Amino acid sequence: MTNLVPYSILDISPIPQGFTAGDALRNSLDVAQHAERWGYTRYWVAEHHNMTGNASSATAVLVGYIAAGTSNIRVGSGGVMLPNHAPLVIAEQFGTLASIYPGRIELGLGRAPGTDPMTARALRRDLLGSDDRFPQDVRELQHYFGPIQEGQAVKAIPGANTEVPIWILGSSLYGAQLAAHFGLPYAFASHFAPEQLIDAMRIYRETFKPSDKLDQPYSAFVMNVVAADTDEEAMHLFTTLQQNVIRMRRNTRGQLPPPIDNLDDFCEPHEKATAAHALQCSAVGSMQTVRREMQRWLDLTGANEVIITGQIFDHQARLRSFEIAAEAAKGLRFNSAV
Repeated sequence: MTNLVPYSILDISPIPQGFTAGDALRNSLDVAQHAERWGYTRYWVAEHHNMTGNASSATAVLVGYIAAGTSNIRVGSGGVMLPNHAPLVIAEQFGTLASIYPGRIELGLGRAPGTDPMTARALRRDLLGSDDRFPQDVRELQHYFGPIQEGQAVKAIPGANTEVPIWILGSSLYGAQLAAHFGLPYAFASHFAPEQLIDAMRIYRETFKPSDKLDQPYSAFVMNVVAADTDEEAMHLFTTLQQNVIRMRRNTRGQLPPPIDNLDDFCEPHEKATAAHALQCSAVGSMQTVRREMQRWLDLTGANEVIITGQIFDHQARLRSFEIAAEAAKGLRFNSAV
């Protein structure tokens, strides 16, 4: 049995060199507005902190900005890093968004800090909000989004009765196991940590327990897509992301760099190989090439949905990439027997 595959976007609001956070945020809204017309199902933004190349730190604020500028596309977090926040605060923020934009707001939750340890401490003031409490915090959030119970002392207003859909996000087997145990949808961050993707998807399907939120497993994976009219043009644009990954390994992060003609002039062979490994879940090329790679990864994972991310220096080239990716994704299918 085969089924059509929804396709969505994960955005970190990259700040290109020579531009500002305001430029990046306006670009994100522009992408979302186009994505709505191109048939994308959801538009997620990811929480990052203390990164000069990303403007997506205030996730709930950015979700509201994107939702206000669009009409029907689902908007959410991919994700909120829950250890950084009290569950009640997130319930109130996303409950407020769901009250303003009913039926459109989603909450993806991760257990990583989304930053370095020093910044994590600055965010939390202490480290009591540790990732060890992640399962309990997820349950607490579900409680706040549900009906108010008799005698309930602490309530999320807005938040109660909104039943904001929750996804579990991850880049290891832990998130897959937790999502399966809670009976929640699951998304894997294979765009930067692909090693355990196949095993995580298998474990999620095999151990899934139906819940009142979901009666059967539903999974998605994130892949880098850099699309252009030709394979050669796309490979040139892709050097931006390759440079970014290499700079992260060097601990010399910065704003998103422009593409370069020859990556070998920028890095050593071992650095290029490390970047290739980290970015193996990518589709780079023309529409035909991108479609082929998307289908290959869908076949490998058995996922229900593909989430596309694309860090491209030039905004118009980025728009064109997402447009081509949408055309490539139309008609993709997953095999429910995987």
